[in-house]
This record gives sequence, C-alpha cells and structure tokens, in this order.
Amino acid sequence: MLLVHPVTEAVKFLPVLLVSLVIGTQSGNHMWGLIALAVIVLFALQRWFTTTYRIGPVHIELKTGLFQRKLLSIPRTRVRSVDVEAPLMHRVLGLSVVRIGTGTGRGDEKFELNALDAALVPGLRAALLTKPEAAEPDSAPPATVGLDKAGLDIAHFSPSWVRYAPFSSTGVVAVLATVGLAFQYGLGRQLVESAAVSGFVDSTAHFGVVVAVGAAAILLLVVASVLACVRYLLAYGGLRVVDDGRVLHVSHGLLKTRQTSLDRARLRGSTLMQPLLVRLAGGARLDAIMTGVSAEKRESSLVLPPAPVAEARRVMADLIGDSIQSSVELTPHGPAAVRRRFTRALLPVLAVLAGLAIAQVAGVHIAWFVWSLAGVLSVAATGVAWDRQRGLGHAVLPGWLVTQSGSLDRRRNCVQSAGIIGWTVRQSFFQRRAGVATIVAATPAGQGHYDVLDLPAEDAWALIEAVQPGAGDIWARR
Repeated sequence: MLLVHPVTEAVKFLPVLLVSLVIGTQSGNHMWGLIALAVIVLFALQRWFTTTYRIGPVHIELKTGLFQRKLLSIPRTRVRSVDVEAPLMHRVLGLSVVRIGTGTGRGDEKFELNALDAALVPGLRAALLTKPEAAEPDSAPPATVGLDKAGLDIAHFSPSWVRYAPFSSTGVVAVLATVGLAFQYGLGRQLVESAAVSGFVDSTAHFGVVVAVGAAAILLLVVASVLACVRYLLAYGGLRVVDDGRVLHVSHGLLKTRQTSLDRARLRGSTLMQPLLVRLAGGARLDAIMTGVSAEKRESSLVLPPAPVAEARRVMADLIGDSIQSSVELTPHGPAAVRRRFTRALLPVLAVLAGLAIAQVAGVHIAWFVWSLAGVLSVAATGVAWDRQRGLGHAVLPGWLVTQSGSLDRRRNCVQSAGIIGWTVRQSFFQRRAGVATIVAATPAGQGHYDVLDLPAEDAWALIEAVQPGAGDIWARR
C-alpha cells in the first residue's frame, strides 16, 4: 500500500501536478511542483496507517479515515458478490483489489480492500461467500472453492471472438477521448500542424471535400477498430467461466486481471444483449441477473463478452439450467405496438422534412446534400422501426418471464418469476389512445425492473396472472 497508493493518487491528480509544474516553471520557483507532489504522497500514505478490516462471524467491518473516521459494518448475509481485480502494478507486487458487493447501491457503503496480499484472496473469497451460520467464529477460513479448484468449465475465451470488437463503440470513444485530452493539454495545435496531418490534408485536398471526409472517416474506423481489438484482448483475454454448483466464478484480463464470484443462490435470470452492429455480425453478450448486483450501476454481472450468439445461448442455458428461454418464440404485441414503433421513429424525421420544405417554399436555398441526408435519415428511421417491431415480444414459461425489445440495443431478459416482488401496469396518454400498456416487473435483481412494452391493455393483468398466479387475479376479473 505504501507504494501503490502514492502512485495511483499521483496519476489521479496528474492535472494538478501539471498545473503546479507550469506555475513553478513560469515563476522560477520549482518548489510548487514538489510541494504538490509531497501533499499527494502524504495523503496517499495515510491510508496505510488508518485502514483496517475485520471479517467476523456475523459482520464484516472496514475502518478508514484520518480526519474523519468511518467504521463500515455490514452483515455477512448481505454479501452478494466478491470482485477481485489485479492491475499490472498490483500483479507485479503480488497484490489484489477486493470489492465486496452488498446490494445497497450506496457510494458511502463501498467495501473495498485495495492492495491486499493476493495469497489471502482465495480463502477470503470463500469465507465471504459462505453463509454465516455455517461458519465458526474461531475456525480457519473454509477450503478455497474457486478458479483453482474443481468445477464445471462452462465457457472459455476464444481468439476468434476478437472479430466482434470493431462492432462496438469502444474504439471510437478511445480515439475521441485521446483527441480531447490532446487538445485539453495544449497538444491539439501541434497535432494539427504536424507533418503527418498536413501531408494527409494536402494529398486529399485535390480530390474534393467529399473524398477528404470519406478518407478521414475510413482512417478513423481503421484506428478505432485496431484500438477496440487491443482493448478487447486486454480486457477479456484468458476468460474462464467456472461453475462449482454453489458459486459462479468469472475471470478475465491479460494485464489487469479481474475475478468475480457470484452466489448462484442469488441468481434470478440472465440478459442476452445484442447491440445492432454486434447482432449484424452474429454476436451477443451475456449478463447475469443477480439479487443485489445492480446492472444500472455497472456492477459485476458480466458472464460472457461479445461472442458468437450460439455460444452465448449455450452458456445462458448452462447458467439458468434451461435452454428454452434463449430460443423460445415470442408472442407479438399486435398492430398497435407496431404502429407506435413506426410513428415514434418517423415523426422526428417528418418534422425535419416539413421544416426544410417550409424553408424551401419561403425562399431559403437548401443544398442538395441536406435533402440527401434527410432522405438517408428517413430510410434509417424506417429500418430501425421495422427492426424494433420485429424484435418486440414476450413469452411466459413455467417459472419464467421472457421479454425482448430494442433495436440499437436489443435485450432479451429471462427473469425468474420467483424473483419478481411487484407489478405495475403503466399507461401514458398516447398509450391510452392506442389501447396498449407497459407491464413493469419489479425485482431486487439486475436493473431493478424489467418491462413488457406496449402490450394490449386488456391482456396486461392476464399476463401477470400467468407469470405469478394470484398476483393479478382481482384486476384480471375487473
């Protein structure tokens, strides 16, 4: 900790160090940079002297803080998951970062042990995922049950999966973030005026603006694809999903390793995620729906990164113990739901076209490429609406609710009916006019609620009654 925390805090406060360095250089007093660095290092060092933890028979406790002491005590019955990360520096020093998911979702109740001896992690993880009533206060931690012990290996990484990386947005985001940082720290002008950029502009200028923009777009896509592939390999290389019957262990990463242990007793289903481009490439991502693990807060629920859809469906079947949910034919929601898909997609485009037409009639010159762009948007909106209505539906299986929706980010949610704690039938003004309703299944797992969109209103409570007999009978009779 005496080495890790000063380095990580120095990286975190790098802008402050750069500002102090600039001020010191301009004023001729270089002590400003040294003072800022000393303050950051001292702030980081105090964590070693003020951080203690205890794994008791009933509670886990974490004590932190120097000027403001904080004692976090959490019942062990609230432990939902154990996340173990090992960035490159931690791996060199034989350390790990252990995060304990408690399902509270509150930032001030974050239980994290940074720079913990990696040799302690397997026994600690097994102890945390053991029910307190089965543990003796003075006994040694239970035998390690994890990635290094016997278990069913239900999935492992394949290098061919990298082909799905360019179809995500991570590469483009990385390029834009790099350019933004370059301009933020004053490197943008040097980049624009560099010989490489100037040569590229000069070589494409005589072909016209359209060709130059197209060439820049192709270059951006190539660079973004390479970065996405590299990031995919570093993040998910060496993936293994091991099921020992009690705990689901997911490990991945090359430079920065991550191990997640999920209690199967808290498993309430799974989500098959298929963004549009990944779906067109034949891929899908699989997430677990776990009680106390919030998908909306991006907590650890990943089971499989973008991979072949057949592989994702197979792992999904192994995860929930049934292969029907991933391939069952969905019940469509009728013509009203189809109309809403098209109207919601096309109305904004039609409004833009109407505005352009009015401007044209009023004497404003509208360039041809603006009309072309509006036409392309119209075709794209129609395609998205068609794809959304094609993917909208639900299914009710014994003990399960399956719901699917979306086009740009399609999700197929398979939720265990026993994990649903409440129902809401919601109708907006326009839904009432169309005679449809949205059924919201509330659950303490995953994203907290799973919706059946635009179902005919007269079928809403009948659906609820089919999923959970007795939950909607009084409303269904009415």
